[in-house]
Amino acid sequence: MVQDLPPTGGYEPVQYRRNLPFRGFRPSYYLLGMGVVCAYGFYETMKGIKEQRENAREKIWARIHLTPMLQAEADRDDVRRYFAAQAREKELMKDEKGWDSASVYNVDNPYGGPADRNRFIRPTYTVAPPSESVIPEKEVLKILEAEAERQ
Repeated sequence: MVQDLPPTGGYEPVQYRRNLPFRGFRPSYYLLGMGVVCAYGFYETMKGIKEQRENAREKIWARIHLTPMLQAEADRDDVRRYFAAQAREKELMKDEKGWDSASVYNVDNPYGGPADRNRFIRPTYTVAPPSESVIPEKEVLKILEAEAERQ
């Protein structure tokens, strides 16, 4: 009996590896691309945050600059209401002898403050953000002295 032997020169090598073509980029390129996209996103986010801060600062300063005007309007409204209330009281009590519409509880001014009924001074306080320039102390003293001389 004859034994079966390999052909002379041997068999062809067995192909056991998959021979598929590469699809897409290397993973390092994807990682680099994601890093670039994230960096750009953080940059835009920081720009947006800076813009929001600037808008908030502008809004605060707009309110600070409008405060005196709004306070003056409120003071005018207080004066108008005060004199309207006095006029109503005079009209209601015109038949009552010895009634003084301006005198309440034996005080000169029922609303407090100075006895002068034409003055309604209410202090207003505004906190300025530190980003603006600060008035030097000498200037503040000059302003306070000028106001003291007026009164």
